[in-house]
Amino acid sequence: MDPVIEWLRTVPLWQAALVFLAKNVLVLGVAVALGEWLRRRFAHRRVAPEALPLQREEWVLATGCAVLNSVVTFAGLLLWREGLIRFRLDGGPRVLVDILVLVGVMDLGMYLLHRTAHLPWLYGWLHAPHHRYERARPLTLFVLSPLEVLGFGGLWLAVCMAYEASWAAMLLYLVFNTLWGLLGHLGVEPFPDGWVRWPGLRAVATTTFHARHHLDQAHHYGFYTLVWDRLFGTLAPDYEASFGRSQVQPPAHTSASSSSSSRSTSASVL
Repeated sequence: MDPVIEWLRTVPLWQAALVFLAKNVLVLGVAVALGEWLRRRFAHRRVAPEALPLQREEWVLATGCAVLNSVVTFAGLLLWREGLIRFRLDGGPRVLVDILVLVGVMDLGMYLLHRTAHLPWLYGWLHAPHHRYERARPLTLFVLSPLEVLGFGGLWLAVCMAYEASWAAMLLYLVFNTLWGLLGHLGVEPFPDGWVRWPGLRAVATTTFHARHHLDQAHHYGFYTLVWDRLFGTLAPDYEASFGRSQVQPPAHTSASSSSSSRSTSASVL
């Protein structure tokens, strides 16, 4: 680990920028490839309609997401060099504690940001590009407006400045974040039918959970867990009963404002 730390400390900024860009493009490619494999592997458990033909705008937004994620990483390097972000190099049980803290804090923060992004006066220019594709595919994870990418990236940097986690925990969290985001946009359910009946596991967000959000924007704003949706009353009442079942249209109880937003932003692809 010491050589990596020394490289980060001394590497010219232009070289760091190129490495970060290459890393984020690689993450994009690997995530989409893994997601497409999972879609084929669990094709018999489809929980959302098949995605429509890929559009050029999706690739443009996804590529922009990779570039802006590189900008966030670069900003993190600068903050670390200035001493505003600190991390530990220890391992052991403390790493698990750090991961739980990072996941818990980010889950709450992203729930609040996500729900805020659905406010009518913000939705159209902040979150609508993502919901333009109700029929999600793995690439949809990266199809975000630039402001949304920077908003989530800024949240991550703020957490890193506020909490001194271990290096290993930060890396593992970033892997977990990408994997869980990917699972949410598969359109097929890899989790077993009994998942929502197991204590503890039933609080973990699933593909069905997020696929429902793309069709019913009045519910399911969480990312990793159902905790905040349960607490703030945004969990669909029939989520567990509908787990693993195909949903082809927004449920009847979707709020009028959410349905209107969905119709207006999906007109170009439906």
